[in-house]
Amino acid sequence: MAGHATVLEDGSLLSRLDRQLLRLERFLALLSGIAVFGLMVLAVVSVSGRNAINAPLPGYVDWIEQAMPLIAFLGISYVQRDGGHIRMDIVIARLHGRAMWLFELISVVLILVLMLALVWGSWSHFDRSFDFGAPMWSRDSSIDIGIPIWPAKLLAPVAFSVLCLRLCLQIWGYGRAFLLGLESPVAVPLIQDAAAQAAAEAEQFERQG
Repeated sequence: MAGHATVLEDGSLLSRLDRQLLRLERFLALLSGIAVFGLMVLAVVSVSGRNAINAPLPGYVDWIEQAMPLIAFLGISYVQRDGGHIRMDIVIARLHGRAMWLFELISVVLILVLMLALVWGSWSHFDRSFDFGAPMWSRDSSIDIGIPIWPAKLLAPVAFSVLCLRLCLQIWGYGRAFLLGLESPVAVPLIQDAAAQAAAEAEQFERQG
């Protein structure tokens, strides 16, 4: 399971690219959070309408289907940057130095191969739905109120492409750490143990106080 991670920064090109991509990742994560809030509002409106005037929000399920890619996909690159995805640390926790960076490098390369395949597949799925000559540019729509589905389908390859950029930067970071034997490389998540995590949280509380 992934623990708390920190990402170091410096003035190198890799770190500058990391910070630039982080701006985009934070924006996409913000959109994902807004989508969650929007679904909460829709739920309140729908339930209130059903109870008050026996008229729930039309197409409520359709709107949920449209918002799910926003919630599920847009934040994955931001979480990858901070090392927040669930993973098993039983083996890697015992590694140090170049052995650990090599293990991380291989893992990220394998993830990148998978994500490139998902970008290709999800784009093909979007392409089958999108049509400039069709009404609302859509070959298919939601069942209830006929919302075009292609915008939701487009979100998957877009989010996966951003994640691929993040993985490329992490491959650069881990590869650099492996070749140079770095102890604390930049632009990659450095997983902290329980003691380091507690110390970081205590320092954060002191700053807030």
